[in-house]
Amino acid sequence: MERWQSLADAPVYSHLLELASRPVDLTAPGTLTQARIEQYCCSAAGFALLYATERINDETLAALQQLADQCQLIEQFRQMRRGAIMNRIHGYPSEERQVLHTACRDLFAGPPAEPLASKQAELELARLKIFLEDLENGNLVTGQGLFFDTMIHIGIGGSDLGPRSVYEALRAYGRAGRRVYFISNVDPDDAAAVLRQVNLATTLVNVVSKSGSTLETLTNETLIRKAFELEGLDSARHFIAVTGEGSPMDNPVNYLRSFYMFDYIGGRYSATSMVGAVMLGFGLGFDHLLEFLAGASMMDQAAEEPDLQQNIPLLLAMLGIWNHNFLGFSTVAVLPYSQALHRFAAHLQQCDMESNGKSVSRYGEQLTIKTGPILWGEPGTNGQHAFYQLLHQGTEIVPVEFIGFRHNQYQQDLPIAGSTSQQKLVANLLAQSLALAAGQKNANPNKHFPGNRPNLILMADRLTPRVMGALLALYEAKIVFQGFCWNINSFDQEGVQLGKELAGRVLGLMRGERGKGCVEYSPENALLKMAGLEKTG
Repeated sequence: MERWQSLADAPVYSHLLELASRPVDLTAPGTLTQARIEQYCCSAAGFALLYATERINDETLAALQQLADQCQLIEQFRQMRRGAIMNRIHGYPSEERQVLHTACRDLFAGPPAEPLASKQAELELARLKIFLEDLENGNLVTGQGLFFDTMIHIGIGGSDLGPRSVYEALRAYGRAGRRVYFISNVDPDDAAAVLRQVNLATTLVNVVSKSGSTLETLTNETLIRKAFELEGLDSARHFIAVTGEGSPMDNPVNYLRSFYMFDYIGGRYSATSMVGAVMLGFGLGFDHLLEFLAGASMMDQAAEEPDLQQNIPLLLAMLGIWNHNFLGFSTVAVLPYSQALHRFAAHLQQCDMESNGKSVSRYGEQLTIKTGPILWGEPGTNGQHAFYQLLHQGTEIVPVEFIGFRHNQYQQDLPIAGSTSQQKLVANLLAQSLALAAGQKNANPNKHFPGNRPNLILMADRLTPRVMGALLALYEAKIVFQGFCWNINSFDQEGVQLGKELAGRVLGLMRGERGKGCVEYSPENALLKMAGLEKTG
């Protein structure tokens, strides 16, 4: 068995600790020179990564390259893409699965890294194309002979956050006359709010659950089916499923069509599988879906470049390792200067923190190093009028990853006071990056900005389907690289299971059950009583 090492085991680790005791001072005169800004730039798959405003120099980058090499990050990424079993804890019962979300889009350049998985993805895409054509040409209509113009996407976690963030990002490319709504929360108000906005007679409902047994998703599905029944509509003629083959939802009696997701694709990495593709194909059209997948494929290929300074995902990951493990910063803010990306940070919160929020190694050993940081974010410029005060002058230093675009999506803009809105938006992004890094000296302590707040900028031309695919794959690869560097399993999520089990026990108590695990006194009983929710009769 090959035993991978973590960053703490790498020979270069002590050298990086020493470098972290004297990081680059970004506030020193002559630091942020034109030469430095031009040098610290990396480009791939439509993005440029500008990182002169990080507290690094050539010596730091050389050491981070050694760390990536010694932890064999590129080799592990290559093995993952080619079907190695990565979802495991050695010596303990675990899922023992391949990790092949990249195979869903490995369809555009040369032979795929894992041919069998990519062939399955290709077959599902072909089935989806036929389905979308049937909707378009009238071969598949409602019971009243009407065309479907609306989709309700029901899922939770990875079956909602990634697909929803992508759809919101690409609304500008949506099909005319098509609308998509999302229901995820088991809160009944989530479903009720959507039902008030749709005409069920022309609505498709896309239910997404790999197991076919997700509590929140099945509850919301039942609520929506009841709504169809109340309007005298046959729900079986309006519902489709994205699920595991052979799951309880893989049932032609209850669903018009079933599309398949596979065990080797984790939920939070599933937006480029049928989990996202069915909804995106309906809402954006099949051609835009293919562009989205092609962009992700381009970034996957770029992520195999061994040279740190030529590999955007690896560089983003290692700069994050430097800030988190060596400079000691506990959080990272992802701040897109694009309103279309207003749900992207929410997706990254799950993808990053569910993946790398681990405290044991892939060998079941308790870790002594920090793993995943707390990730959060909101779009600029709104955030500038909310939390940027803390970013600039607070006692907590928060590394920032800015995302920006040279041009807006709709190409509708006007010069106002000598500049367009898009120019104002990008100017604010660049200004915030420089202000965080360089700061400002002032004898008045209230107007003093300490600077040395590390940040970077991801810049692309315009947020298109292809660019969105590349951005999604960029962050997926960053997360995977960091997990490999910490030597943790980034592909399971045992941390969510205990809460689910306790919720089942609490529900049993609310129903008045006194079965296994439901004793007369328990913390669950006490909490129910204090919340005014105990069963009284």
